[in-house]
Amino acid sequence: MPQLSDTAHALAPGAAASAPPAEPADPLRLTLRSEEDLLSVRHAVRAATLKAGFGIVDQTRVVTAASELARNAYVHGGGGTLLIEYPQQAGREGLRLTVSDNGPGIGDLKEALTDGFTTGGGLGHGLGGARRLMDDFEIRSNPDEGTTVTVTRWARP
Repeated sequence: MPQLSDTAHALAPGAAASAPPAEPADPLRLTLRSEEDLLSVRHAVRAATLKAGFGIVDQTRVVTAASELARNAYVHGGGGTLLIEYPQQAGREGLRLTVSDNGPGIGDLKEALTDGFTTGGGLGHGLGGARRLMDDFEIRSNPDEGTTVTVTRWARP
C-alpha cells in the first residue's frame, strides 16, 4: 500500500487567530459528485475556518487546499467525500480535511507530488500545493481502491 506522510511548512505566518470556540464543532461530511458540490465544499470549508478561528490568510490557504483536493477526487477519482473535523492538540485548535475517493488510485505518489506532474489538463500543482498550504499532510492510495488525503491546518497563536 503506497503511503506518504509529511509535515508541510507554512509559507508565511498567518494573521492572528480570533478566540477559539468553547467546544469543538461537530464533524461535517460532504459528497463530491458534481461541479455544484465543489462550490459547496468551498463554502463549507470557509465557514469551518471561521469556526476554527482562522485569520483571513489561513482561511484562504485552507479553502485553496480543499478546492484542489476536492477537484482531484471529483475529476480523477470519479467523486468522493470530504470530512471536516476540528482537532485539538496541545491547546491549539485545528481544522482537518479528509478527502476520499474510490477511483483508480495513484501509481507513483512521489511523482504525483512533484510540481508540474499532471494526468489531466491542469498545471500539476494540486497535491504539492495542498501539501505546502497545510501544516500536516498524509496521502494513502491503492490501485483500483482509491485515494485518501488528510490535511490539517493549526490556528496560529
